[in-house]
Amino acid sequence: MMGASLLTPTALLAMRLLTAAFLGILFLQSGLDKVFDRKGNLEWLTGHFAKSPLRRLVPLMVTIITLLELGAGALSALGAVELGLWATTRLAFAGAIAAGTALVCLFFGQRLAKDYAGAAGLVPYFLVALVAVGLFGAG
Repeated sequence: MMGASLLTPTALLAMRLLTAAFLGILFLQSGLDKVFDRKGNLEWLTGHFAKSPLRRLVPLMVTIITLLELGAGALSALGAVELGLWATTRLAFAGAIAAGTALVCLFFGQRLAKDYAGAAGLVPYFLVALVAVGLFGAG
């Protein structure tokens, strides 16, 4: 049958919930780590970007990525709640878009810092964010 879904509604809901929860945990933990250990993150990142064109922008970059990660995490976590209560994807979709945006920013920084292994390590997370955009953007 053309156009028939291979997923049951229950399986689709479970995939959506788990993906939103995953992104919520990932980005809330990372963002909160940057809030509670800003000094340590700044010290490490200052060294990491010392030989890159971004070296003077590290404090600003940490602030921006912290806000992006906290936003992605909060939207994703709230999206999981919204999915569980009303089976709607509005907040989870916004969280997935914010997660993808944060990951593109991180990837850009890793590439400019010539940390190719670090950049490659972001790819699986980016793929999860892309899947989430598809899962949540479908309505």
